[in-house]
Amino acid sequence: MSEYMNSLMFGLSWLFQFALLFGGVYAVMRLFIAPSNRWRIHLRGWRKRQAPLWWHKLWRTDRESVSLQERRMLLAGCGIRYSPESYLSIRRCLQTMLPLAAIFAYLLQAWGQLSALVGWNAMLVFASITVVVTADRSLLQAIRRYRTDRIRREIVVVISQMLYYTGSRLHLHGKLMKCLSLTRHIRHEMGLLLNEWYHDADAALKRFKERLGTDEAYGFAECVRSLRLSESDEIYDMMREIVRDYKAQIELAKESRKETTSYLLFVLAGVPILYTFQIFLYPWVQEAAKLFDALNP
Repeated sequence: MSEYMNSLMFGLSWLFQFALLFGGVYAVMRLFIAPSNRWRIHLRGWRKRQAPLWWHKLWRTDRESVSLQERRMLLAGCGIRYSPESYLSIRRCLQTMLPLAAIFAYLLQAWGQLSALVGWNAMLVFASITVVVTADRSLLQAIRRYRTDRIRREIVVVISQMLYYTGSRLHLHGKLMKCLSLTRHIRHEMGLLLNEWYHDADAALKRFKERLGTDEAYGFAECVRSLRLSESDEIYDMMREIVRDYKAQIELAKESRKETTSYLLFVLAGVPILYTFQIFLYPWVQEAAKLFDALNP
């Protein structure tokens, strides 16, 4: 029976690899052959698709909670425009099903239905995915910090360029248009802001804040709204203060990254020392121990 299960698992693994290869080749061919507009139209509303209500009730995400609000803020800060209810439901589902799958694999191994190699590999995969899913808050916070730092840098560049146009008769939309080429991470959101500007500037600024989802974006949008109403010297002074504040935060984040990198390098420096002890010193320690055992029978 164990030989039959091993053969079955071997065949299923090859079938899975073949299906994965076929899907990858198909996706690459569709990406290069099919028109891009077709993909955009087909995937246009995937973010708005909601899971059924019974699914949210099953995993208790149909009501407002601290976890739901936290995931909503983290997803918005990471630029992931996905339903926080569905995200939290999938997370809780994986946290429940993956340990059960690991226990099932252990039972199959204990009953002799799976070999030790396959069983331990399956349990290791399930445990690794469970750890990643459980630590999603830390991962999302790290992505949010990285994205916030990049957005802060580009907002500093944009505001500095707008300060260069102080006293110019150029329209605010024209100033923002000239600043568009200086952006990279917020170019898409800023391009949508400029496209929607003449339809409804306030609504466009509101959507701009929601797309970026960071405090820096909120502050920049409020500055642009104030400039749209009145280009006074007080507003430009406030923008200069914002630039100084953001530059100080950028330097603080840079120093923090340097400190974290130094700790990481200090830990990595110990790895060659351990290998040196294992390869060169440990055999001598073993020989010395054998010699002392021989001298003291």
